[in-house]
Amino acid sequence: MKLLQLYLPLIALVLSGFIISGKLPATISLYLGQFLFWVGVPLSIMAFLRQADLSGAIWVAPIVAWIAVFLGAGLAWVWINWQSRRTAWSKPTQGSFILATMAGNTGYLGYPVTLAFVGTQYFGYALFYDLLGTTLAVWGLGVVIAAAYGGGVQSQWQLVKVIAINPSLWGFGVGLLFRQVPLPTVVETTLNTLGWAIVALSLVLIGMRLRQLDSWHSLPKASISLSIKMLVVPLLLGSSLSLFGVTGAAKLAIVLQMAMPPAFATLVIAEVYNLDRDLSVTALAVGSGGLLVTLPIWLWLFS
Repeated sequence: MKLLQLYLPLIALVLSGFIISGKLPATISLYLGQFLFWVGVPLSIMAFLRQADLSGAIWVAPIVAWIAVFLGAGLAWVWINWQSRRTAWSKPTQGSFILATMAGNTGYLGYPVTLAFVGTQYFGYALFYDLLGTTLAVWGLGVVIAAAYGGGVQSQWQLVKVIAINPSLWGFGVGLLFRQVPLPTVVETTLNTLGWAIVALSLVLIGMRLRQLDSWHSLPKASISLSIKMLVVPLLLGSSLSLFGVTGAAKLAIVLQMAMPPAFATLVIAEVYNLDRDLSVTALAVGSGGLLVTLPIWLWLFS
């Protein structure tokens, strides 16, 4: 019953975005995405940081994030080499396959899911995992892999610029700096309300973007990459978190972030570097739907 109570708002918000996307101009989702990227998500980060418990083993989150990135990419590379004995994949397909296994949607989807299941007290683990792990990995290592397997060249300066101007990182820094500064009750309440409203808008945006995906090809390859990203890696690393002193809700927060479907950034990178767009799109769509199936597994194993 508790799982159903948590699922209902998640499904309702994503489904509402999916439905209204068909009745609105395509530019609406673009504007909403821009608003959330530049204003909404940084604001919600600052709001929830004020309530998050940053003590304990929170430093483990970004370390686990990077281990998950390398483990996912490594398993993908092993699978590609084993598969090449029977059927050789093109380099763009290999690049998209690796990206889908290493970078999860730990922001727009990971934040609301983590907040729903572990609350604001342990949200710091999700933040550290996303901003110091996934974000740096996808725009750093992810771009390097895309350039190696696809076309186009991006200078080191452009890469540094993408990371440096990321407003979520700035919101994270400002939130850390001022999290102990007392605010009037009305301001604190308003900030918290805005934070949850932005979480809801993020889920609506997920639905709108899923509606706009137009390809379901490459399902067999996508299924393998999703099995690595959303099942194998979280199971292996989640079972080891106790060795780092991470237990309870903190452990669940990290596992949920590890189990997120591929990030939308993987599709952006695939398009920029001429990778296999069909594979990236299929992995995004199937993974986002599959999350509803895999979530009960992690709640059962790690709650």
